[in-house]
Amino acid sequence: MILRVLRILTAVPLALMLYALLLFLGVISLVWNAFAMLIYPVMPVKPARALGRATIAFAYRTFWGLASVTGMMRIDASCLDALRDEPGVIFVANHPTMLDALLLVARLPRSACIMKAELLHNIFLGAGARLARYISNESARTMVRLAVADLREGGQLVIFPEGTRTVTPPLNPFRPGVTLIAKLAQAPIQTVFIDTDSPYLGKGWPIWRVPPLPIVFKLRLGQRFAPTQDSDVLQSELEQYFRHQLERRAADAESPECQTPRAPTLS
Repeated sequence: MILRVLRILTAVPLALMLYALLLFLGVISLVWNAFAMLIYPVMPVKPARALGRATIAFAYRTFWGLASVTGMMRIDASCLDALRDEPGVIFVANHPTMLDALLLVARLPRSACIMKAELLHNIFLGAGARLARYISNESARTMVRLAVADLREGGQLVIFPEGTRTVTPPLNPFRPGVTLIAKLAQAPIQTVFIDTDSPYLGKGWPIWRVPPLPIVFKLRLGQRFAPTQDSDVLQSELEQYFRHQLERRAADAESPECQTPRAPTLS
């Protein structure tokens, strides 16, 4: 009983700090979307796109910086820094948590994301993404056309081919599209692996439940794939590559020396 009380007393301050961080992210998102809603109708496309993407990246970097300073999270995404200004690259990553897009976009300020249509069209939450010319997945044909055009203009594209957060580790089956975009735009596919040993904000994790802290995220660059004429074959190769690498990583992570000491879960 005493141990249970001590466990709760230890976890409560950390839980409050984590929720404060998430509240901060929500507030700056609402403020930015309100401003974006006002300037979207009057601002020319190219400067609006640059402003929108740079602002979103800055907001996410601020969030990750605060998460690191407060000890809530340990984040290593520095592998992306050398690629932040490389034009016409498709970044493809696995999708373990709800925070994955924030990790990549924070380091890639010229990148666009492919978003669920209901989020992009949300009157309160979608204005900033629309200003940045993020791409809706509502129509496959339109999605491919807009993604190809963005890449040809020197943009970058962040895609999670699983389509949703991983349900059955290590990987959901890939949805079609990314290799076709690469073929039409003649854009390379840079694979990125998001490693985390925390289930926080994964599929089925209640947002109110505080995980063991700190939450650790590490990004790794994988193989770069050149576009090919047979996009179906390339898609199969890409999925097999991700599956093999993630399975091998999971086996290595089971080693005791790979475990990170954490504060207890509050549930």
